[in-house]
Amino acid sequence: MSDRLAPGDTAPAFTLPDADGKQVSLADHLGRRVVVYFYPAALTPGCTKQACDFTDNLEVFAEAGYDVIGISPDKPEKLAKFRDKESLKVTLLADPDRAVLTSYGAYGEKTMYGRTVTGVIRSTLVIDPTGKVEHAFYNVKATGHVAKLLRDLKI
Repeated sequence: MSDRLAPGDTAPAFTLPDADGKQVSLADHLGRRVVVYFYPAALTPGCTKQACDFTDNLEVFAEAGYDVIGISPDKPEKLAKFRDKESLKVTLLADPDRAVLTSYGAYGEKTMYGRTVTGVIRSTLVIDPTGKVEHAFYNVKATGHVAKLLRDLKI
């Protein structure tokens, strides 16, 4: 299990396939702020709500200088289905071996319905233009998180 990241930490580098199988790296976004959010599973109610909220606010983030990337343990084929079914505009990346999720502290033990389980910890990290963690939010709620994030970032 990985430790959680904190503001000032260097964001772990990654290169993962998107919904079309094209490789996307964090390094591709150097010089811009990046919102990286981790979610448990495509095509589930909470994750759909969160992805739709990010899509609905994508222009607002872009105008403020932020790129948005969603990462889950789903395979690219499932991400493509999710994107197409929900008309998502957010970049969705596949991390089926959970290496990136773990390196960001977004995979590990969590409490679900009163039981301790191992899984994806819904998290959002904001990476600054130099590749450092600017904000780290763990155990976020799917609903209302994007609005709170916009407030926290003063966008």
